[in-house]
Amino acid sequence: MSTRTQPAPRAPERLLAGSPAARRLVHEAAARSTVTRRVDVIGPGGHGKTVLLDALAAAFTAAGVTVHREIAGMTELGIDDALLLDDAHLLPPDELDRLALLAAAPGGHLVVAHRPWPRPPGTAALGSVLAATRPPVVLEALDRTGVAARAALLLGGDGPPAELVDHVFEQTAGLPGLVDRLLGALVERVGSDCVRGMPLPAEPPAGLLVQLGYLVHGLGDEVGGLLLARALGAPLESEVLIPLLGLSPDDGAVQLDELLEAARAAGMLTGDGKAVPLVSAAVLARTPRASRIELRRTLAEIELDRGGNVLAAARGLLGTGASGSRVAAVFTTAAEEALRTGSPEAGELFDAAVRAGSSALALAAGRAEAAVLTGDLDLALTQADQVLSDPDLVPPADAVRAGTVAAAVLAHRGLLGRSAELYRWMSTALEPAMGATAVLAVPALIGTGALDEAGKMLHAPAAGHGAPVRPPTLLAGAEELMAQGVYDSVAGSPTAALSQLTRAASLLEASQRSALLPDTPAALAALVAVHCGELDVAQSVLERALRVGLGGRGSVTRHRLLLGWIALFRGATGAARSALAVASPPGAVLEPRDELLAAALDVALARRAGDLAVLMTAWGRAREAIVRHPVDLFVLQQLGELWVAATRLRESSWVRPHLDEATHLLSRLGDPALWAAPLHWSGLQAAILSESRDAAKLHAAALEAAADGSRYAAAMAAAAQHWVRLLDSEVDAAGVEAAARGLHAVGMAWEGGKLAGQAAIRTRDRKAMTALLGCARALQSTGPAVRPVAVEADTDSDPRGLPVTATETEAVPDLASDGADGPLSDREREVAELVLEGLTYRQIGERLFISAKTVEHHVARMRQRLGSGSRGELFAHLRQIVGPGTDA
Repeated sequence: MSTRTQPAPRAPERLLAGSPAARRLVHEAAARSTVTRRVDVIGPGGHGKTVLLDALAAAFTAAGVTVHREIAGMTELGIDDALLLDDAHLLPPDELDRLALLAAAPGGHLVVAHRPWPRPPGTAALGSVLAATRPPVVLEALDRTGVAARAALLLGGDGPPAELVDHVFEQTAGLPGLVDRLLGALVERVGSDCVRGMPLPAEPPAGLLVQLGYLVHGLGDEVGGLLLARALGAPLESEVLIPLLGLSPDDGAVQLDELLEAARAAGMLTGDGKAVPLVSAAVLARTPRASRIELRRTLAEIELDRGGNVLAAARGLLGTGASGSRVAAVFTTAAEEALRTGSPEAGELFDAAVRAGSSALALAAGRAEAAVLTGDLDLALTQADQVLSDPDLVPPADAVRAGTVAAAVLAHRGLLGRSAELYRWMSTALEPAMGATAVLAVPALIGTGALDEAGKMLHAPAAGHGAPVRPPTLLAGAEELMAQGVYDSVAGSPTAALSQLTRAASLLEASQRSALLPDTPAALAALVAVHCGELDVAQSVLERALRVGLGGRGSVTRHRLLLGWIALFRGATGAARSALAVASPPGAVLEPRDELLAAALDVALARRAGDLAVLMTAWGRAREAIVRHPVDLFVLQQLGELWVAATRLRESSWVRPHLDEATHLLSRLGDPALWAAPLHWSGLQAAILSESRDAAKLHAAALEAAADGSRYAAAMAAAAQHWVRLLDSEVDAAGVEAAARGLHAVGMAWEGGKLAGQAAIRTRDRKAMTALLGCARALQSTGPAVRPVAVEADTDSDPRGLPVTATETEAVPDLASDGADGPLSDREREVAELVLEGLTYRQIGERLFISAKTVEHHVARMRQRLGSGSRGELFAHLRQIVGPGTDA
């Protein structure tokens, strides 16, 4: 058949959008280019072969070329003839041979379009002839740009929303026919204008799914079965698909290849065989639920038998009601697989295994471990206790597993002593099964003062007791390094301890495993780093731990609070408050260990802000936290902070029993300098607050003895000597400044500034006073988000009638001279800004290192200079000068 009088219908431009090769071919045809004389067009169904041929027919016709669309009766092509042949893969062999002869002859244009499969006899010969003059034009899937181009031509306007393009691309994998169908269905449902602003549907249009379901049905049951298997998550592996689809064991591989080719050629799978979400939805919608469940069950059992990815298969069985011993085994295996990767799905899978018929007691240890992953510590303890209540009814390995869970949870709840007791019991009653995992007990034993016992457990070869040698996995290495690091922090080198704990955290990060530990190596590394004055190391290891989810969900709060603690030491009180707010929002109930850290951070922030009312509120929280948390080695720094606050508020009785326990604990450990020095520093500050010179000298001497332990201890020891001298108003200005800068260098910016400020108000040398005051302000204003915090000395009373001592507040004279420019000096402008924020004179003084009386004088001068007749007028004038602020 030929046409000259009637032009071929012009294809919609949008159906070629996103396909540069196709559009280029049409332009060549319109120009009667010689490069279009022989073209082989290959593409799966729905990729636009027919649309392209229609567009070529229109272009050739417009250029005066006679277009033929069938080969029947044709023996040759004239110079002005064009044969455009679609679906060449369906031609019989004799027509393919004749087509090859036409392609080999000179003259005319020949464009042959076909799918990549099937390949009947004669296809190869034809392809060779066509490829001799031009490489085949392969129509491929669209990328996001191609999808956007088609959507833009359909919707018009300025272009489609990015969300729509992403949605269509993800649902269709860019297969052109599916892209056009989905876009058309969406427009048909709500109209082109509404598509731009509509929320994207959770499910594809039902009508479209029905249409695609019929298309899949037309491909035959075997191809439909393959698409269903891929939709259910079956891997593209013959070992799975051959038995799943019931193919012949003998030639199943060949059959499977043919099915895959057929599905790809029909445009129902991507080129690499991946399932297309839109097609999968259509297949699943067409398949009865019972058939889907049975296929999922078969898939899961195949994966179980071959040791494959049981987790992916088991996910599909969740909620289907499938049961039986085989299904229970699938869920159990999948749950263990989820545990190894730290997936929170483990608990749900264990529960499904119990519902499917597994013994609840047999799975209790695994369920306990899974509960730790999700942060459900109550459930973890309940499940672990079921095993430990009668360990003879379960294998020893399960008893060890449950005991390890319970010990980790008890430590997290602040009961490190009980955790150590449980480790002791396991090492005795379950020694062979405990094996090399006994090193987990070391941090708990050392944390409660059992140094010798921890050393024996750390260095005793487990294999010598009949236990199997533990494989050198990443997890095993992390546990051993953590144990050695904690031990060295007490009995060895702090530097070595920090190195080992940091490496333990790195190993555990790489293992992608949420280990059952009494504490995370990241948290312990951060604590040791803070005690060494290495704040950068502490912050880095904690930030990495948060990024990778080290320790599971239950450790997130601890890591965030420790980051806040580090920010406090840096002087970044804003960052510290933010960390506290995120980790402990209003109404949150924290575990005792986290609550003690949060309460100590709350108290520390209030004390550094010099806000007595806020400090009293924070102290109420801290008293309850102290009651709930026994003393262990890893909370001594927080205990020290509470000691100072309690002394400030004359509530020392709340911390005295804990301080006695802490002293006894350190004594049993040999008074390790790394851990003892910060507590002695807090004791020094408490002694200064209570004006106890003897106690201050004792703590200063203890710090001097620990000075060789680390640069952190050395900085505190140097500062301690000056604090003792300040009690007698002896000021070595140069020495004080050096000591204050030494404190700042190890992360004690606030403490350094406080020392310099106290020395400034005690020296009679005005030059030294100026230098020390400048030093104090410089030290406390460095670092991110730091606002200078100071306290002033007077005999005012706090809201409870307690006198404010000179050691908690500083009367620092305002040495700044007024500037000559503008209505306010620089100092007055600073005061004005804080007045407009609603701060009291005392609070302003604390911020600016001046006394409340000096603030009052500044305000009086401003009022006089500005001619303000009332407080309201003063606020109005100040707002005009420095900004709106906030009225008190």
